[in-house]
Amino acid sequence: MTIDTPRILLVDSYDSFTFNLASLCRQAIPDCTIHIVKNDQISVEDLFSLVKTFSAVIVGPGPGSPNNPADIGAIRALWKIPDADLIPIFGVCLGHQSLAVEHGAKLKQLDVVKHGQASKILHTGTELFEGVGEISAVRYHSLHVELPPGGDIEPLAWADDGSENGSVLMAAKHKHRPFWSVQYHPESALTDEGGPSVLQNFWKLASQWTKKRGRRPQLLSPSARTILGPSWPTFLPSDITTGSPLLTRNQVSTATLSLHLTVTSICERLGVHNEEVPFVLLDSAAKPGRYSIIGVLLPDTIHILYSVYDSSVTIKRGDAQTHELLEERDIWSWLGEFMRRRSGLVGCPDIPFWGGLVGLLSYELGTTSLCVPLRSDRRQRNRHHDVNLVYVERSVVIDHHTQKIYVQSSLPNDKLWISQMVDTLKSVSSGTSQSTSLPKEMTPTSSRVTLPDRLRYLSRIEEAKASLFSGDSYELCLTANTRVEVDRDLTSWERYKALRLTNPAPHSAYLRLHPSTFLSSSPERFLSYSRPPNPLFELRPIKGTIRKAPGITRAHAEQALQGSCKEVAENLMIVDLIRHDLHGVVGLDVKVKQFCGVEEYETVWQMVSVIEGKLPKQLEGNSQIGLEVLKHSLPPGSMTGAPKKRSVEILQSLEDEDRSLYSGVFGYWCIGGSGDWSVAIRSCFRYEDKEDVEEWVIGAGGAITALSEPEAEWDEMVTKLRSALGAFGARL
Repeated sequence: MTIDTPRILLVDSYDSFTFNLASLCRQAIPDCTIHIVKNDQISVEDLFSLVKTFSAVIVGPGPGSPNNPADIGAIRALWKIPDADLIPIFGVCLGHQSLAVEHGAKLKQLDVVKHGQASKILHTGTELFEGVGEISAVRYHSLHVELPPGGDIEPLAWADDGSENGSVLMAAKHKHRPFWSVQYHPESALTDEGGPSVLQNFWKLASQWTKKRGRRPQLLSPSARTILGPSWPTFLPSDITTGSPLLTRNQVSTATLSLHLTVTSICERLGVHNEEVPFVLLDSAAKPGRYSIIGVLLPDTIHILYSVYDSSVTIKRGDAQTHELLEERDIWSWLGEFMRRRSGLVGCPDIPFWGGLVGLLSYELGTTSLCVPLRSDRRQRNRHHDVNLVYVERSVVIDHHTQKIYVQSSLPNDKLWISQMVDTLKSVSSGTSQSTSLPKEMTPTSSRVTLPDRLRYLSRIEEAKASLFSGDSYELCLTANTRVEVDRDLTSWERYKALRLTNPAPHSAYLRLHPSTFLSSSPERFLSYSRPPNPLFELRPIKGTIRKAPGITRAHAEQALQGSCKEVAENLMIVDLIRHDLHGVVGLDVKVKQFCGVEEYETVWQMVSVIEGKLPKQLEGNSQIGLEVLKHSLPPGSMTGAPKKRSVEILQSLEDEDRSLYSGVFGYWCIGGSGDWSVAIRSCFRYEDKEDVEEWVIGAGGAITALSEPEAEWDEMVTKLRSALGAFGARL
């Protein structure tokens, strides 16, 4: 017998895999309702009162130690719940350790940490593992528990780590109370039947205990509903997805040309050399990129600027400038309202962009969405805005696959401009191409490169590893800024062309949005989403890169990347994190379409995973959901580590200054509801001032894991710097 309409309470310890676990529960426990609470946002009294209304409790994973009250919150009290309020509980990772520690187990540190690694699980074939065969399960832990002989906790499964750690407890049960737990992560993308089958067995055991006990969950009271909030997945409208009606509903005017023109020649014909005016180019400068987008800006184009340290948004139109207080809103809600009033326009279905917001979103903008406090002492050093976007109404889109060029305008009655632009493009010689060599003026001696302090960086790697061994993180993407001083002998456009030549990339960009100028040759798409209805959300994290060279074939690249325990573990951690981010907004329909596939790029082989999500029926037509997904996915997990919130907090203490535009994202949000954002890596940027010497910033770093060697990580960081240094002809 099963409990009708089971209600599950999932206690979250600020992990980056929580929604994956919630999704697994929905698969394993038919028709269940799941409520999620944070372990430190509920009192023990409220927790004991709430469990009377639930069928079972799941204590999820999280960073930290079960011995640290700040990490475990109210969870430890669950294991001491009075007999009258007893309820079946299933613990995962931190939950497993907490159950054991509260019943006399000893908490110990693994000699060899297991983060993102799959192990064979040896089990008794009983209880949680009844009817379950051989299991391969993913582990994310540096701590483990040793049970005392004759105690109340009984072992159910182990991993044999051999000479590394010996036998490590992987699952357990309480001898007298309805408590079960696993050390490994059943919700991971690479855990097999140790996930759904084990959770189904937990529910079977919980149902049997409940029937025997005669326990019946109480109805949720109004006060309980207030504490809990809505069940997961939550599809209540947010400030982003609701608001005032559209102001316009126009057809985007489009003309299509078949001309063999280069992106650089078009930009130069459109006046990119004039450094005094803004210019935006999203450039597919190499395969597998397809579309390049050039914004043809007007003198009064809307320019949106915002800093996370401020309470207002700056809106510029030419020389006019206004400030709008956010008051009770956040910047995301403001942007949602801005675009809602301009959505509903319809353009050519053959291209992804019809017009809309184009520009930059900083790393720090993402950290505020995680509720990580800002470092106010860094404000003066970081002068770049955290939101720097222009609203593009006229654009030229180049499809590099079909060799077609689209000229379009979302302005009403703008066909004359389109006709003039068509004539302009026809007048550009089809033989024009970008320069094939560095400008003569660009010599290595014209650039002065200041690297991060090497010894300081190495010591920070050791500090990062200490956090990994203590259980506070599984992976930390440690970065540092390099500064390049150059004389004003070349324009930023000439530097971008040099970067484009020396490091062609599918997600390149030239964004001159005063007071910031940003040049990118990024290989990594972050998030793309197609137009409603039925939008598809896709994230493509990259972890693992090998530069092309003689003898480096696909087979060699696959062996080196897919055969590397470190590289695969890094990729898996980000895949699991991204699944969580997507589940948090779109609900259940999230799938890993490709895991650790090796893809060929212009200059490198990359190990890329692909995660896709789809909306439930009731949200399929909402053109604002893309912004909601973007908000909840920042900062990019490939640039933080996991669990994301704790990792970002640790990185703030390890890094000496704001990352600013580096490891944020750049791209567009189309008026039709689609969007495409790339990770700001292999990039450089400057703040415009009137000094004779320009200072450009290049961020670089790497994912620090328990397997990292500090000297190798330093070398990797320097190697990544070389890509962006191509804009300056600099050598290290």
